[in-house]
Amino acid sequence: MFPTVPFGRRAFAAAALLTAAAFAAPVQAQDRVTLQLDWIPTGEYAIYYNAIDNGFFREQRLEVTINRGQGSGDTIRRVAAGTAEFGVADIATVMTARQRSNDSRVKAVMPVYTKPPHSLFVMKGSGITNFKGLEGKRVGTTPGNSHQIYLPLLAAANNFDPNKINWVTTDPGAMGAMLINGQLDAAPFFQTHQYFQNKQAQRFNREIEAIPYANFGLDAYASTIIASDTMIERNPDLIKRFLAALQKSFVWARDNQQAAAVIHNKHHPQIDVDDALGSLRTGLTFVFNDVTTRDRLGQFSAERLRLTYDLVARTQQLDLNIDPGSFVVTNLASGS
Repeated sequence: MFPTVPFGRRAFAAAALLTAAAFAAPVQAQDRVTLQLDWIPTGEYAIYYNAIDNGFFREQRLEVTINRGQGSGDTIRRVAAGTAEFGVADIATVMTARQRSNDSRVKAVMPVYTKPPHSLFVMKGSGITNFKGLEGKRVGTTPGNSHQIYLPLLAAANNFDPNKINWVTTDPGAMGAMLINGQLDAAPFFQTHQYFQNKQAQRFNREIEAIPYANFGLDAYASTIIASDTMIERNPDLIKRFLAALQKSFVWARDNQQAAAVIHNKHHPQIDVDDALGSLRTGLTFVFNDVTTRDRLGQFSAERLRLTYDLVARTQQLDLNIDPGSFVVTNLASGS
């Protein structure tokens, strides 16, 4: 038989429980969202995974799943369709897709790379040292790839014909191997990937060299965080919380690069800590630079938006009179 408790004690105990419950902090539900990357998760993406492990998303009442990407074009389609709430996509692809397809109703809500990391990787000894050398060669691409979008813009200034390039559409995860084994003559990669891809090439006694777009005249915004028009209209608070967590994670990764690489390796053991660190260090230079210092982390400037859109519009034969501000939302990310 259970022991009995005198009525007075029972009443006191019950009152104590009610008092504790009254003062306990309410448990707030976590919003579950998906972040769709634009590429395979090499080390520069540690800036996103850090937000999970360090609790930055949790502080904003968010439970976030991160999916690998297949290129900016695919990411835009997924975010527009609602299969992912947020995405990482190049702003050039956002600007182009939004004008050419009613199924691409997304906007950039925060810049990530304020300078372009675009480059083409070639093998040392290939004889390809500039864009002119790509004529007649096999160059990899993915649907909506921003490298391909920008290339015609650089054609006149660098004396080459982009129509003479043999584009080979392939999976982004296979592109590095295809370059190393000779199936491609050049492959589009961000410079953040050179450290990792070159280590793979060195296993076969080969070496990868980069042809940076920035060296041939490209200067614009690049990667951004995107959200759908529907999300922007219906749940701006969710976007603000997501971006606040990301900004905190970006700064933390900058100040704790080794630890950030270790966290990335935890999520992707196939990427060595050293490889992750090499990519992260390069990637952070495109996040934190003189543009970021001038305009503040997370903020678009009207001047640079106009510069970026003019480059994209001339390349893709888009309407030059469209307001570049129509492709972005500027009041959801706080400046820091």
